[in-house]
Amino acid sequence: MDTRETRRKLITISVPVYNEEDNIASLMTRLKAFSETQLDYDFEFLFTDNASEDGTYERLAGEARSDPRVRVVRFSRNFGYQRSILTNFLLARGDAAVQVDADLQDPPEMIVQFLQYWEQGYKVVYGIRRRRNEPRLMEACRKLYYRVIRSISDVNLPKDAGDFRLIDRTIIEHLRTIQDKNPYLRGLIAALGHRQIGIAYDRAQRTAGSSKFNFLRLVRLAIDGVVSQSTAPLHYITIFGFMLCGLSGIVSIAYLVYWALNWEHIAAGFTTMVLLQLVTIGLNAAFLGVLGEYLARVTENVRGHPFVVIDRVIDKGVESARDRVFEIGEARE
Repeated sequence: MDTRETRRKLITISVPVYNEEDNIASLMTRLKAFSETQLDYDFEFLFTDNASEDGTYERLAGEARSDPRVRVVRFSRNFGYQRSILTNFLLARGDAAVQVDADLQDPPEMIVQFLQYWEQGYKVVYGIRRRRNEPRLMEACRKLYYRVIRSISDVNLPKDAGDFRLIDRTIIEHLRTIQDKNPYLRGLIAALGHRQIGIAYDRAQRTAGSSKFNFLRLVRLAIDGVVSQSTAPLHYITIFGFMLCGLSGIVSIAYLVYWALNWEHIAAGFTTMVLLQLVTIGLNAAFLGVLGEYLARVTENVRGHPFVVIDRVIDKGVESARDRVFEIGEARE
């Protein structure tokens, strides 16, 4: 009998972590309880630790030694949330991978529905945040952001969706070809164009630890999303620059006419200074916009720094020191 016909599908539960020691025990309890109800699948629990400064790695090491399904990859430093998620996906061994945050705001039990839609042929199944436990102003800002970035993007980005999602092995292999070292995964996955569907849910409140996304980090993530998804802002800057240049020209002509009619009452040299400032402002705005167009394209393709550096790995309960650079195009381990 062909073993491929009897092999149960492997699902990777991908969990990026940073200073989440207080959540590891409850997270593993719920993940294991969920996996025991899904007898048609095998599971692996893959953690990418962004060089946590608390006892997160030690807690994960304990879990990995007691359960061979747990794999832990620790980075040499904090390379950022999006890189942690992408590295996790690329190291996944499963037929599909499900990204879950360690804070349990996204319910692991909802993965059952993800798997059901995946079996129906959907390559991407994502959660839609119907309600969040946060101030109304912050929630309104998030909703506005999702709609703005969707309006300027070239792809159909899901609204009110975070990183809680299932992706098929096909998607993972496509992500391996991406060369952007500042990825915005929600946009990258949507840009692939595969069949996807969203499931609405209410996001729970964090019960332990604190959020790692303060206001400045949220703003940075928002900027990454806009820049990685669209060059529309640069086009707007270019258009604005030429409009300002044209306006400066009109004002310059108007001022020359005014000077010709009132030259006896205008201080010597003042007209020259005003004209130079107007022309300079307009030309600078136009030139910066044009240069920005080229700079954006160069930046998208030329980035020399490492994607992540893997410090240590725990696989099947055995810890090993790796100390190696991991790049996006590498094959899975």
